[in-house]
Amino acid sequence: MTSDPGKSAVERAGSRAVEHVGPILDGELVDDTLPQPRRRTVRRRVGRWLRRVWQSAPVVRARSLAAYRVRQAPRDVVRLVWFVARGMWRWLLKFWQWATYADLRADARRARLAGDAEARRAAQELIRSDATARWAKVGIAVRRFVIAVRVAAPVVAVLWAVAAFMERADMWTWLAEVYNGLDAAWSVLVFLGPVVLWVLPLAVVVAAAFEGRDRTPGAGWLVQPDRDDADSWIDERMISRALAHLGIAPLDKFYRDGGELVYTVAARKDGDGTAAQIRLPMGVTADMVAARRSRLAANLGRSALETWPTKGEEDGILDLWIADKGARGAGDWPLVHEGQTDIFEGVPFGLSQRGTVINAPLIGVNWLIGGRPGQGKSSALRTLMLGAALDPTAELWAFVMGESPDFAPFEPRLSRYRMGMDDTVAEAATQALADLLTEMERRGKTLGEQPGRPPKVSRKLADKRSLGLHPLVVGIDECHELFQHPKFGKRAAEMAVRLIKRGRKYGVVLLLATQSPTKDSIPREITRNVACGVAFSVADQVANDGLLGSGKYAAGIRATDLRINTDRGTCVAVGITDEIFELVRTFYVPFEDGADDVTPVIARAMASIEDAGRAVETAERIEIEAAPVDHLADIAHVLGGEQRVRTQTVLTRLAEFNADEYEPWAFADLKAVLTDHGQRLRKVRGLMYVHADDVAAARRQARGEATGEAPETGGVLPLASPDQDPSVDQGEHPGGRRGNATTEDP
Repeated sequence: MTSDPGKSAVERAGSRAVEHVGPILDGELVDDTLPQPRRRTVRRRVGRWLRRVWQSAPVVRARSLAAYRVRQAPRDVVRLVWFVARGMWRWLLKFWQWATYADLRADARRARLAGDAEARRAAQELIRSDATARWAKVGIAVRRFVIAVRVAAPVVAVLWAVAAFMERADMWTWLAEVYNGLDAAWSVLVFLGPVVLWVLPLAVVVAAAFEGRDRTPGAGWLVQPDRDDADSWIDERMISRALAHLGIAPLDKFYRDGGELVYTVAARKDGDGTAAQIRLPMGVTADMVAARRSRLAANLGRSALETWPTKGEEDGILDLWIADKGARGAGDWPLVHEGQTDIFEGVPFGLSQRGTVINAPLIGVNWLIGGRPGQGKSSALRTLMLGAALDPTAELWAFVMGESPDFAPFEPRLSRYRMGMDDTVAEAATQALADLLTEMERRGKTLGEQPGRPPKVSRKLADKRSLGLHPLVVGIDECHELFQHPKFGKRAAEMAVRLIKRGRKYGVVLLLATQSPTKDSIPREITRNVACGVAFSVADQVANDGLLGSGKYAAGIRATDLRINTDRGTCVAVGITDEIFELVRTFYVPFEDGADDVTPVIARAMASIEDAGRAVETAERIEIEAAPVDHLADIAHVLGGEQRVRTQTVLTRLAEFNADEYEPWAFADLKAVLTDHGQRLRKVRGLMYVHADDVAAARRQARGEATGEAPETGGVLPLASPDQDPSVDQGEHPGGRRGNATTEDP
């Protein structure tokens, strides 16, 4: 160290005397280049890893299984003891039957009771011959044992004598090896003897338990399923036990004889439930099981709605699907906020019983939707129409045969829309069906002119606007009101059947909804030919098969099990997927007080049409005004070709022909119609009659007034209407003679 030259020697000496010494700390030097211990960090990481492992799904499942097995241990022990005891008893019975020829003796006893001496002698001969064969086998075994002892005894004696009088070292090498091998074999026997003595009883117990187990497949009581409803899961054992208590005689006999069901598809998780497929024994059909569906559901701890036994590919194969416990809704419609559809690919309709989204087909099919009032049929029809509305190429028509605003928000998107209960709506719907038939013929010709003559409309052809082959979807709500209409019903039903049979190839889709699916309200040809049938809660078998098709109720496909209000929005559907049927929880798009999700969807649909450069031809909608009632034509129609008919009969026939118009009519109204046109009612033998000639004259005068011609001008006959048959204007006269309108009948 160098000293400061500016300081004197005294100052430097004083500073050395008062030098400050700090506190002394006890420690050790640490080399920073060596890795430092991180015990606390490692401990945390190990703890986190152990927690993750402890909380992982496999460990949680294993813990729950262990806890479950501990809880069930007393019951399992009791059951195992019972299985062992029953297995031992069954072995004893089998040995006793074998030793005493119980089966053959039973045959002989039955033959004796039946008086069949030949069968009795045959059974006794079998007993004698089998006993002789048994003793012969015993003799053969004893003889072989004696021969083996005779051969082996001298060899053993010689080997013992050699070993007793010779040392191992003095023997030949090969002989010493023989003795070494014998020693090794003896050591193995000495070791295995006690092991066998311990294992053999255990094997006997396991075999006895296996023999005495329940005569059902599987051992579900040994495992705990990975399910939320762990206390009520479904497996083969439970299904077999449930089937055993259905009260079906052939099935009961099968179980009494120790039969075991064959599961062609083992019970497995399938969506929101469990599915299995069983081959039933002889004499049992799937329909017999389906007929006892309620009892099967009770045996499985489910409701009838959660249990669906149906016929498989064969009558003897049972397809069984059991829903998980607890009702769940379908949730929001996937397209309620965004998205478009391709009508050729289908539209979202609901969730299947397995919890998957069902895209309902529209092109190439027609729909019949029905059920009790308020169960969701109009909502289902609205969902289908909403899906079609989101395809910019689709044209939509809607007719509501009642005062219901369910489709009022659709009006901007609809090319034709009528709602109401009067005759004008029925006439408009009938005219729409007629126009569809004309359009169908045009489309058929257009398809025939295309290259390759395609058999049906495709997406590629529908996109060509010049061809006019775009999808055309027509929805008719409360269609039974149309088909039962006294004036238009018969014609509308005939045209609807023609459209359903042929229109599917040309992109014409008919959607029908009704709350009265009976044979009188819905023509049978419609039920037979629609591809997609949807049934919400219905009252009876007739309505069920009227919507889903003949024989569906007997096959176990039943909408009668759907509960009013509780199962609102849930339906049984056929034809919408490849499955035999589907239990569908339909999507609900709200349109009610305080909630309207339909209008925004329609607005989005209109925007997509505008973006695609298309437009809804609303200006060219066909509005059909109600045609005035032609009273004289109706009177001529009800006369039915008769020359004269009593006035009371005419009034009755008019009321039957058009009740709304003619129900209030009285004698004075009928008389006034003829009097206004210069004719009158005539009395014959004190009774008033309407004559066909008078009605024809009144109609000719009415046509003359309509054309401005004087009624009494002679020489020029009024022109006949081109669409009127002459036989309607005047009655058919017998004998070819013209009747005289001014002479009374004798």
